[in-house]
Amino acid sequence: MAATNAATVEASAMSSDELAAKAAHKRFEGLVMVRTKAIRGKGAWYWAHLEPILVHNSDTGLPKAVKLRCSLCDAIFSASNPSRTASEHLKRGTCPNFASVPKPMSSVPSSCSVSIAGVPHTASISRSSPQRPHNHRKRSSGSRGGGGNANSGGIVTSLSTHHVVTPLAIVDPSRFTVDLAYPPVVSFANSSVVIASASASPGGGLYGHQQQQQKLVLSGGKEDLGALAMLEDSVKRLKSPKASAGPTLNKVQIDSALDFLANWVYECCGSVSFSSLEHPKFKAFLTQVGLPAISRRELVWSRLDGKYEEAKAESEAKIRDAMFFQIAADGWKSKDHVHVGEENCVHLAVNLPNGTSVFRRAVFTTGYVPSKYAEEIMWETITEICGNTVQQCVGIVSDKFKAKALRNLENQHHWMVNICCQYQGFNSLIKDFGKELPLFKNVTDNCLKLANFINKKSQIRHSFHKYQLQEYGYAGLLRVPLRGYERSDFGPVYTMVEDILSSARALQLVLLDESYKIVSMEEPVASEIEEMMRNPHFWNELEAVNSLVKLIKAMAQEIETEKPRVGQCLPLWEELRMKVKDWCSKFHIVEGPVEKIINRRFKKNYHPSWAAAFVLDPLYLIRDTSGKYLPPFKCLTPDQEKDVDKLITRLVSREEAHIALMELMKWRTEGLDPIYAQAVQLKQRDPNTDKMKIANPQSSRLVWETHLTEFKSLGKVAVRLIFLHATSCVFKCSWSLLKWASAHSHSRVGLDRAQKLIFIVAHSNMEKREFPNDEDKDAEIFAMENGEDDVLNEEHLMPTSLDLQDRHDKVGFDHTISCRPGGLLDSEERGAPTIDKAEVYLQSLVR
Repeated sequence: MAATNAATVEASAMSSDELAAKAAHKRFEGLVMVRTKAIRGKGAWYWAHLEPILVHNSDTGLPKAVKLRCSLCDAIFSASNPSRTASEHLKRGTCPNFASVPKPMSSVPSSCSVSIAGVPHTASISRSSPQRPHNHRKRSSGSRGGGGNANSGGIVTSLSTHHVVTPLAIVDPSRFTVDLAYPPVVSFANSSVVIASASASPGGGLYGHQQQQQKLVLSGGKEDLGALAMLEDSVKRLKSPKASAGPTLNKVQIDSALDFLANWVYECCGSVSFSSLEHPKFKAFLTQVGLPAISRRELVWSRLDGKYEEAKAESEAKIRDAMFFQIAADGWKSKDHVHVGEENCVHLAVNLPNGTSVFRRAVFTTGYVPSKYAEEIMWETITEICGNTVQQCVGIVSDKFKAKALRNLENQHHWMVNICCQYQGFNSLIKDFGKELPLFKNVTDNCLKLANFINKKSQIRHSFHKYQLQEYGYAGLLRVPLRGYERSDFGPVYTMVEDILSSARALQLVLLDESYKIVSMEEPVASEIEEMMRNPHFWNELEAVNSLVKLIKAMAQEIETEKPRVGQCLPLWEELRMKVKDWCSKFHIVEGPVEKIINRRFKKNYHPSWAAAFVLDPLYLIRDTSGKYLPPFKCLTPDQEKDVDKLITRLVSREEAHIALMELMKWRTEGLDPIYAQAVQLKQRDPNTDKMKIANPQSSRLVWETHLTEFKSLGKVAVRLIFLHATSCVFKCSWSLLKWASAHSHSRVGLDRAQKLIFIVAHSNMEKREFPNDEDKDAEIFAMENGEDDVLNEEHLMPTSLDLQDRHDKVGFDHTISCRPGGLLDSEERGAPTIDKAEVYLQSLVR
C-alpha cells in the first residue's frame, strides 16, 4: 500500500506540461524512426521530403507539439497524418518545388510509358507537349488505346506523345531472354494502335503502314504471335547459341547467395515448400539474377545436414563451457490449435547460467502422454548431455507433470530443483475461474443463450448484420464454442464474450428493430433476451469477466516475453493478488471465492525454491534503518522460511548442511555491502520498451561467485538457484512449421529430416533472441489501409510489455514493501544507486 501511495504522489507532482512534453517527445522519436527506415528504403517515398520537428514552449522551454516541415519549401504542417499531408501538399501540386524533384516510379503517369509488344528497340520518343502530373494511384486513360476508334478504322494518333518507329515486319525475337524457362508471350493488346512518324504524310504513310500490318495476320489470330516469337527465338538460338547477357557472379557470391536462400527456406519452412524452388518462374528468377538453379533434394539432404552439424557443434560448445544448466521442456500441454488425436511437438532446450538458451531436441507426441514417458524423455535428455556427470543439470522447468514426473526425478536426485512453468500456471488460472467461479458460469450461460438466439433466428440475424455494417463496416456471426467445450476450456468462451462486447451497439439497435418486435410476439425467449440485454447488471458482469481475463492474459504474456527467474515468482503472484483485489473493488465482486481460487492455484505451482531464490538474490535486498542491505526474510511466511532451510540442506552434502545453515544466518544478519547491493540493483532505461530494467542481469550471480566468497557452501546453492528460469517458453514453433514437421514424422527418414529442420530453425531464432510470428505480421499488413504503415498511432509508440523488475517497485519488492498477512512487510525507501567501481567491475566480469 505504501508503494501505491508513493506512486500516486509522484504522478500528481508531475505537471500537465511535463506529461505533454513527454508525449510529444515520444511522438517525435517515433516519427524520426519511421523516416529513417523510409530513407533506407523501408517505408513511404514522401518521407524524403517531410521532416519531423519538435516545437518547444517559449515560456517553459519544454516540447509542446510535433510538426512536419517540407524540406522543399519549408512549409510547416501537422504531424497527425503524414500520408494525407503528402497527398495534399506534394501530389496535388501545392508545393512549388516538388515538380522539379525526381518523382518515384510509382508517381510517374502511366500514359508516358506506352509498351507495345513487338516494337523494336530503335524507336525514338519525343514529347510533343508538356503534361501535368497525374495521381500515381489512378491509371491514365491515355494508356488504354487498345481499342482505337471505330470511325478511324482502328487508327489512333499518339496521345500527347509521338513515337517514331520503323514499319513492323516481323516479331523481333531479340526482345526475349533465351534462358527463361518459358519465353514471354508477345502481347498485342494494343495492336490496333498505329504509331505514325511525325514527318509522315497524313495519307500515304498511314496507308502504307496499314498495308504492312495486314501482312502479320495469321490463321490463328493473335494467339499465333506467341508461337511465332518462340519460332524466331529457336531459329536465333540455333544460329548463335549464346546465353543472354545477364549479371555475372563469381563462385563466392553464388555460394553466399544460395546459402542465404537456404537459410530463408529453412526458417520459413511450412510457409515456403521445398517444391516451390523447382517452380518454373522461380527458376526463371534465379537465371535472371545470375544464380544457378537449386534442387529441393540438395536442400533436404546435403545442405540440411551441413547446417544441422554446424548448429549442433555451436550448441554443444556453449553447453560444454557452462558449469551447470537447466532443462526446459515445453509442449507437453497441448496448445489451442492442437485437437485430440493430432500430433504435438515437445521442445527440449538447455538454459545456461549466462542467461542464454540453446535448443536440444524435439519430441513428437500424439494424444495422451503418460507421466512415466515424459519422465524418461527428460532424464534421457540429461544423460545425453552430461553422461555420468548428471550433477551438471541442476533442475528442470516444464509446462506439465509437476506432481509426478518432476517430483519423482527430484526425489531420486537430491541436487535437482524441478519447477512448473509460470506462463502455464497463469493460463491455468483462467480455466480455474471458468470452472469454479459462479460469475464466469453465469456469464457463459447468458452469452451462449444470446449468441445462439442471434445466430439461429434468420430475421434477427439479418437485422444484426444490417446494424453491424452500419456501425462497424463489416458483418459476421457471433463466435460460439463447440458444445461440451465451454466448460473444459474458457478460451472459446472468452472469444464469444469479446464478440458480444464489441457488437454491443449493434445488439442494442436490434432490440429497436421492427423484426425483433415481431419475433418477440411469437417466441417467449425473445422477451427474455430483451430483458437480459436491457439489464445493466448483464453488461457489468460481462465487462468484469472480460477485464479479469485480460488482466491475467496480459501478465502471462509479459512472463512469456520477459522470461523471469525463479526468484521473481513470489513478487509476480503478489502483484496478481493486488490487481485482482482492485478488480473486485471496481466491479463489486466478493473477494472470498476469488482469493480462494488464486490460493489453490498458487499452492499447485509453488516450489520451495521460490522462497530460497527470493532471499538469496541480491536483487531483492532491502535497506534497513542502519543502512544495511538485508535479505527479505520478513516477507516470507513461517512455512516458507522453513522451506528455505529444508531446500538448502537438501542441495548440499550432509557434511556441509550445518555449515550452509550457519552461513544462511550470517547472510540474514549481515547481508551485502551497500556498494555492491546498489550496483546489482542499478537500473537503466530500455530503449525498446522505454521502461527501467536491471542494467546487468548477471550481477546477482556474479556477486556470489566473486565478492561473497566467504559463503562457500551457501554460495554454491545461491548461484544454482538464482539463474533458474521460471518459464519453459524458450522457443515458439510456428503453426506452419509444426504442421509440416508432423506431416513428415511418420517415417524414420522423415522424422530425421523434421528433427534436423526444427533444430536449425530453433537454433537460429534463439541465437538471435527473436521469435517472429509471421501469421500475426501478415494479419497486420492485411489490416492496414492501402497497405501503408506510415501513419503512426500513439499506441504503437508505447511499450508492448511492462518490465517485470520495474513492476516490483509498484507492489513493494524493490523500494517499498506493502504489508499484508503472510506477504511483504514495510521498509524504508532506498537511496538511488549510482554507477561506481563495483558496477564497472561486475560489467567487466560479464564481458
